[in-house]
Amino acid sequence: MIESAHGIVLRARRFAETSLIVNWLTPACGRLSTIAKGALRPKSPFRGKLDLFYEADISFARSRRSELHTLREVSVIDVHGPLRHELGYLRQAAYGAALIEQITETETPLPAIFGLMRGFLEAVPLTAPQPQAVFAWELKLLNELGLKPDLRRSPLTPGTRQIAAALTSNEWTMVGRLKLSEAQATELRQFLQGFMAFHLGRIPKGRSAVLQ
Repeated sequence: MIESAHGIVLRARRFAETSLIVNWLTPACGRLSTIAKGALRPKSPFRGKLDLFYEADISFARSRRSELHTLREVSVIDVHGPLRHELGYLRQAAYGAALIEQITETETPLPAIFGLMRGFLEAVPLTAPQPQAVFAWELKLLNELGLKPDLRRSPLTPGTRQIAAALTSNEWTMVGRLKLSEAQATELRQFLQGFMAFHLGRIPKGRSAVLQ
């Protein structure tokens, strides 16, 4: 059975000598795993179309035996090129992808989280790498999951509470304009680390690196 989807590449890894396993985030199918057979061959129709955070329309043959489906066609819509201008951008995007993979189930519709991820990928390269984008991602994602922190009862200082509320509710284009002092950034980093560890069980590796 051939199906279609619109998705963003969350992860791609080599399978055997010439193929790739590609994990997608899609609005209608949620997280989806596909195998791109022969993708690493020089004349493959997938050549140059399967890289991290590429956004594309795809078709795939659904497997009846497993959650690994066969990729048939890829039409790239957006490569999110600005992410590749700075290693810090890619690290932040990779952390965002890892968090999604940890907290979501496979093949469950995720339209709101897909929209958040796309907004995050577009917002990250708008300014120099900074923790505001990561904090906003975490807060917006927690809000979407129904785990929004009760900032009024939190141990955060009043100024940091205001910033956290703004990061949660503001559009992505406004996130980079918010200015945090070093003390506020440390306070929010520690608060969110503890909050997520308690509610999500663990935090993906790499968070400390992307917030430096």
